[in-house]
Amino acid sequence: MTGGAGYVGSHTLHHLIRNGYSPESIIVVDNLCRGSRDAVPHGVHFAEVDLLDTEVLVELFRRHDVSAVIHFAGFAYVDESMADPTAYYRTNVVAGLSLLEAMVRVGCRAIVFSSTCATYGTPSSVPIAESEPQIPINPYGETKLVFERALEWYERCHGIRHVILRYFNAAGAAYGVGSYGNHDVRMIPAAVLAAMGRRPPVKIFGTDYETSDGTCVRDYVHVADLAEGHCLALEHLREDGASTALNLGSGRGSSVLNILEAVHRIGGRPVPNEKSPRRLCDPPTLIADTRLAQRILGWHPAYTLDDIISSVWHWHQSMVMAR
Repeated sequence: MTGGAGYVGSHTLHHLIRNGYSPESIIVVDNLCRGSRDAVPHGVHFAEVDLLDTEVLVELFRRHDVSAVIHFAGFAYVDESMADPTAYYRTNVVAGLSLLEAMVRVGCRAIVFSSTCATYGTPSSVPIAESEPQIPINPYGETKLVFERALEWYERCHGIRHVILRYFNAAGAAYGVGSYGNHDVRMIPAAVLAAMGRRPPVKIFGTDYETSDGTCVRDYVHVADLAEGHCLALEHLREDGASTALNLGSGRGSSVLNILEAVHRIGGRPVPNEKSPRRLCDPPTLIADTRLAQRILGWHPAYTLDDIISSVWHWHQSMVMAR
């Protein structure tokens, strides 16, 4: 598991162990530039390795007889990708190709890839099906799409089967792992921390979109549901399932104002906020059509928006009490 010390990766790691995988059967590869060693459970083999180091990956894969990869490692912030596209191409594309080269050299022929709905850009219709044209509008989405296309070629050329999981807005906390720290810029943890007085007011980027209240609408999916999706995708490949690309989302849209209202209702505290101009490359509405994932993997999201917000609130509250 690359990036297994990160947010979605560490939750998936705990989910796999809870669903029958022994810790000793899993190897986490992470350079810890954004992950936390503390998120990796005891008993899991941890290797602090940069994916750009192909030779080290090959030696590690051979030593542990790796049979499948779940690939989380990568950068995932739209604004950051606009400011530093080089870092995104290096991390999301070049390092990914190094991983694929290592897999080819050791004969590993199965990979689950953590992709994103950002590959669709501004969709022509909502909810977004996997057949929607992929026309990214930022380097983050573009670099993820480049790697998706690489996977298609590596299957043709080297027989590496894949499941691409394009998920929407990951949020929530589970398994005692939790959410990001106080620096997180994602909407739900940012709103919770602002309501708790632990970070500045939330910025509402644009109030003039063609949506019900003028703010952007997004599909928030619980990280535990995402973990389940990765587990099912891995089993699909282990059972010789065909390569595929699937959306993972709740299938429901929530605007920025919806989020602020829900955090206020659940936490009992208003969310300080301030209006700001639109950001570049923010589509007005992104909502997943998840019927294909339901049909192929038997995956169904189990958690609501209130579940997500409650889990984040309780996680950060527990962190305060633990200090």
